[in-house]
Amino acid sequence: MEIIIRFLQENPVQFLATIGMDGKPKVRPFKFRLEEDNRLWFCTSNRKDVYNELKNHPHVELSVASPQETWIRLAGIAVFENNLAVKQKMIDSDESLRAQYRTADNPVFEVFYIDRAVATIAAFTGLPPKKFFL
Repeated sequence: MEIIIRFLQENPVQFLATIGMDGKPKVRPFKFRLEEDNRLWFCTSNRKDVYNELKNHPHVELSVASPQETWIRLAGIAVFENNLAVKQKMIDSDESLRAQYRTADNPVFEVFYIDRAVATIAAFTGLPPKKFFL
């Protein structure tokens, strides 16, 4: 898990693919926030389309590439949890989240983790991809 976390932290703008409410794929920039209890946590607002997409179609895939042309694909199921401890850690560690949500108990502030996650690390080098089951 450590190699996945480090990669996501070193490449902070990831792209999250969801199934839109219209049944078509949607991809948007996202950001890994933290690891807690062996889970990879993310956040969003329940006023955004992505929240409704994830609630209706929780299967997701996240992808990010490094400048060295190595990438991760992280697939799994988005699970929302009203975890105030995780929310507080996010708020405490990120000024942009503090500015946007102010407090961990803000009713629009939602956190989720990727359950049954499978991470694949690959590169253009031709070496076989490595899979990690998180």
